[in-house]
Amino acid sequence: MANNYVKSLTTWNDLKPRLNLTQEEWDEISLKNRIIGEIIEARQSQDVTQQCLEELSGVRQPVIARLEGNTSDPRLTTILKILRPLGKTLAIVPIEEGTVRVKVNN
Repeated sequence: MANNYVKSLTTWNDLKPRLNLTQEEWDEISLKNRIIGEIIEARQSQDVTQQCLEELSGVRQPVIARLEGNTSDPRLTTILKILRPLGKTLAIVPIEEGTVRVKVNN
């Protein structure tokens, strides 16, 4: 039954209003997506393959692929291991009202 419901929704915009998530949950999703996007952008801008990043970070390529594909919820230590060889780290910054911000530092 639930599978038929999901199949009837064709786009993210169709599904999003039906999820009934709190603002905090939406903020968490947005922040996670922004962190993943920053990792992908840093890796690609430096012409680093996932395989090469595995060798540099010690994080296996399938783990990197799942992180980039947003199909896993990695530990903070895994994210930090991936960011370091890309010359990046995470920073804790105040949340501005109405926005979710992430800062990945060089």
